Amino acid sequence: MDIRRWAFSVVPVGVAAGVGGVGARDAQSTYARLTKPTWAPPAGAFGPVWSVLYVTIGVAGWRLFRSGSGRTRALHLAQLSLNAAWPALFFGIRNKRSSLVVIALLDAVVAAEIVSLRREDPVAAAVLLPYLGWSGFATVLNATVSDPGDEG
Repeated sequence: MDIRRWAFSVVPVGVAAGVGGVGARDAQSTYARLTKPTWAPPAGAFGPVWSVLYVTIGVAGWRLFRSGSGRTRALHLAQLSLNAAWPALFFGIRNKRSSLVVIALLDAVVAAEIVSLRREDPVAAAVLLPYLGWSGFATVLNATVSDPGDEG
């Protein structure tokens, strides 16, 4: 058993999910209060979707630990850091502009990771496509929602 491979595939995902969870502790009340487009998913959809996505991110990490370059590994850790930061910005301090910048950067880094992985491990690249799709969807949702409780 390769403990470093396990650590690379599990620990960063667990940290991102944990930090994101702390940042999202007010998510239910904040999301309920937002003015959302009609196509916005119900609050109950986010937990199951993120559970599946975190598993796929871990699988990609497992694969790219051996097949990925140092650059690809750095992109993987960078996107997980951005992933962890977004909930605190959006739900915690409720800064829509900053959260939009972070999630747009997240989209770009995940896309760069996928492009890099297409050459190194096409399966790992494919595993991350739903994550990029969901993140892109969340970016549009982030840009479209408004908080009637915000002043100015």
